[in-house]
Amino acid sequence: MMLTNNDGDMAVHLARNTIEVFLDKGTVPKLSDIGLSDIFNEKRGVFVTLTKQGILRGCIGYPYPDSPLGSAIIDSAISAATRDPRFPLVQSREMDDIVVEVTVLTQPELINVQPNELPEIIEIGRHGLIVKEGYNQGLLLPQVAPENNFDEVELLDHTCLKAGLPPDAWRRGAQVYWFEGQIFKETVPRGDVVEEIFGEY
Repeated sequence: MMLTNNDGDMAVHLARNTIEVFLDKGTVPKLSDIGLSDIFNEKRGVFVTLTKQGILRGCIGYPYPDSPLGSAIIDSAISAATRDPRFPLVQSREMDDIVVEVTVLTQPELINVQPNELPEIIEIGRHGLIVKEGYNQGLLLPQVAPENNFDEVELLDHTCLKAGLPPDAWRRGAQVYWFEGQIFKETVPRGDVVEEIFGEY
């Protein structure tokens, strides 16, 4: 089931409000106090992405539908702001300059084809990827490839690198999963929320 534009607006506002309340007061909003639509009770994978002046400031989430969407957004939002090991903690004053983005994922599925066929069936802008080998796992969201002008091979290579693997691990038997995502983001910090769609498919 797809999210409506209203659902997407709720998702982004929930993420922003969660971060701002947590940074200011150290508390977490209670879902029971927020009027959300029924889809937020469904288990979904989700990522919250924070960008500041177009530069990544934090991105963490749940690849798999292990938690209800509302709870997953709250946890992912706090994590993106305070637990992304690549960045220092977000400060309250920064939220005036940060754009909040929420990506709701479909269930990841193993791509069961020969490695050399992978670039032929992956669609840039539609598919996000997960690469797994042993204890290593890396994920890139669907928007990463078009935002960085990756082609299909580059998307595969960079997902392997994200997993801490050699870039050609996908050619040598690493498992590759794909998923899709609905992307909702602010046009500017605290601005209107729009659904971002890359290409036509």
